[in-house]
Amino acid sequence: MAVLEAVAKEPCGLAELCTRTGLPRATAHRLAVGLEVHRLLRRGTDGRWRPGPALAELAGGAVDPLLDAAGSVLPRLRDRTGESVQLYRRDGAHRVCISTAEPPSGLRDTVPVGARLPMTAGSGAKVLAAWTDPATQRTLLNDAVYGERALLEVRRRGWAQSVGEREPGVASVSAPVRDGAGTVVAAVSVSGPIDRMGRRPGARWAADLLAAADALQARL
Repeated sequence: MAVLEAVAKEPCGLAELCTRTGLPRATAHRLAVGLEVHRLLRRGTDGRWRPGPALAELAGGAVDPLLDAAGSVLPRLRDRTGESVQLYRRDGAHRVCISTAEPPSGLRDTVPVGARLPMTAGSGAKVLAAWTDPATQRTLLNDAVYGERALLEVRRRGWAQSVGEREPGVASVSAPVRDGAGTVVAAVSVSGPIDRMGRRPGARWAADLLAAADALQARL
């Protein structure tokens, strides 16, 4: 895995591979050649290793149950609210948008799939921060616009809202998505212009979000 991750960052030769992995020269060479034989790595004309075609073949058969569930749940939530819907996962100090459902027309809060947003503001950030481990939570709170008391309130009522936190003029509501063991693995959000969402968007859409979160958990 260390060799694959090192090469995935940037193609490299043997010396660079040893530097990135900390492996002895003979060990790094043996592992890289073995991966090359199985097409998990390939060597270019410059002699550097790159990710091989077998990685794409393996990834093509992978199924993400959360994304599979989102494909049916998020459009229903969008149709119910008439607003933009997103699904976020936390990745360190960021949250990554992994799925969306956008209304067909009108003013929207479009967040593209793959967008990395900071964990310092917004209802989705508060939901993910509220159920993360204490050490990570303390780190996030150093730069966040919300405080520990806000996260306690999020855990108490089971959802979060924000008005103009992440972006001026935008309001949002988010709820935690849990897996079969009850662990929070994502945040589902509804966002849109404050003029439509109002300054208390949770009062309007929290119940629908919680129902969508339950539907995602049931499918997981």
